[in-house]
Amino acid sequence: MGFNYLIFSGLYPSFRLGTFSSIKLYFRSAPILQGGGMLNLKHKMNFLKKSVITLFLIAVVVSGYGQSVITPKSPILSGKDFQFLESLTATIIDSSRIYPGQKVADQMGNNNTGSILVKPGGRGSYPAFWIRDYAMSLESGYITGDEQRNMLILTAATQADKTWITKNGSLIPLGAIADHIRMDDSLPIYFPGTYSFEEQGTPQFGRTPPYGDQFLFVHMVHYYVKTTKDLSILNQEINGTRLIDRLEIAFNVPPSGLDNHIVTTTEHFRGIDFGFRDVMTITGDLCYPSILKFRAAMELAELFEKLENKTKADKYSLIASKIKGALPLVFMDERGMLKASTGKGNQADVWSTALAIYYDILSKENTERTSRFLSKAYENGHLSYNGNIRHILTTDDFSESTAWEFSLAQKNTYQNGAYWGTPTGWVCYAIAKTNFKLAQKLAKEYIDDLREYDFRKGLEYGAPYECFHPSGHRQNPLYMTTVSCPLAAFRAIAKP
Repeated sequence: MGFNYLIFSGLYPSFRLGTFSSIKLYFRSAPILQGGGMLNLKHKMNFLKKSVITLFLIAVVVSGYGQSVITPKSPILSGKDFQFLESLTATIIDSSRIYPGQKVADQMGNNNTGSILVKPGGRGSYPAFWIRDYAMSLESGYITGDEQRNMLILTAATQADKTWITKNGSLIPLGAIADHIRMDDSLPIYFPGTYSFEEQGTPQFGRTPPYGDQFLFVHMVHYYVKTTKDLSILNQEINGTRLIDRLEIAFNVPPSGLDNHIVTTTEHFRGIDFGFRDVMTITGDLCYPSILKFRAAMELAELFEKLENKTKADKYSLIASKIKGALPLVFMDERGMLKASTGKGNQADVWSTALAIYYDILSKENTERTSRFLSKAYENGHLSYNGNIRHILTTDDFSESTAWEFSLAQKNTYQNGAYWGTPTGWVCYAIAKTNFKLAQKLAKEYIDDLREYDFRKGLEYGAPYECFHPSGHRQNPLYMTTVSCPLAAFRAIAKP
């Protein structure tokens, strides 16, 4: 193609080859550019400049047939639907703010922490500060830097400063991060199932605190540093220990393999893998918290790079690399789905699978295979309902009476077979890898459901709900991650 091609490829590298063919013919047919004797070089260059502008306009018109080649991204949602979701998310997060002195529930006193807290949703549900829900909502962009700083300092200040045994015989190890924190007295509750500091740690919710919160603590700090550029906070001492040191201590709390760094647990000394399935018993090597650990390792590597500590940056980069290599080997089935664990709950896990693609953990080949399988599951009605996602495909239920192998919740309620909006964006992201139009369809169904039940219509409405089921089960209105997590994922999706 020579000189003529180089001009256009340099200015407009996104043009399709077919467009270049037409442009090349135009140049070849222009006698003013042929040979060297008709006009001087100055005149040739002036003509060339005008031709570039003209042909650029032609190319814009030509490219209008089919996918645009000028716009680098094609949104998963229409502008109107994006605006709706952003507005709803901002409203939900605002309704989740608990201001100093504010009371939100009879079983909890006033917010005496001295700063704004963001609880998991609006109205009266979950009247405490939950680490995971907050950390998962940061990418929404609707939580200020000052709010972030105060909540991460509170989280760090309640990190376990010693190893101790609860009244109910459960272990809280040094460095553990709270599951949730009371707003009236700032006491950390390390286990699900209660708001009581004294009564926490009953066996049905594990003998050690849930594993995901340690890695989400790292994410809280990383996101704060990334968005505020406040690197000094890493060296700030909180109860006598630097924040960066607290991150490392937390990172090492969940037990893991020495070689592959995959998070693991045993039935007799069980820790919940992730708080969004705290009513399930899942044992062995654990997929979801290992994915969170991968991201946390990458984030720690970046933080240590900013601190110019190459040794530790390399250390955490290596850990991330080992987890990335091990995840498909340990958990992937023949269909491309990642199983939740290698022990109890050894079932294909939609959330883990989609999240692994979202964090770019799987190879290109595995990503495409998994994407095609999720696409088929969606088309066959096994994956979603009204744009919301099950933990387990309906075809993969453990039995007629339960979706997961063991659950404290009845089938098709809560975490045992209800449909959740939280992972919808991750699933859309995964499906979009091979079928963008199908991902758009799923995203549209999700938005349409939110519109139909939008809580702003009146008190009888409650969307975004935490979860629901076609049988009529609906739980916890005005739930934050139902909109904050999909919004972040939708922003990241571009047409392949």
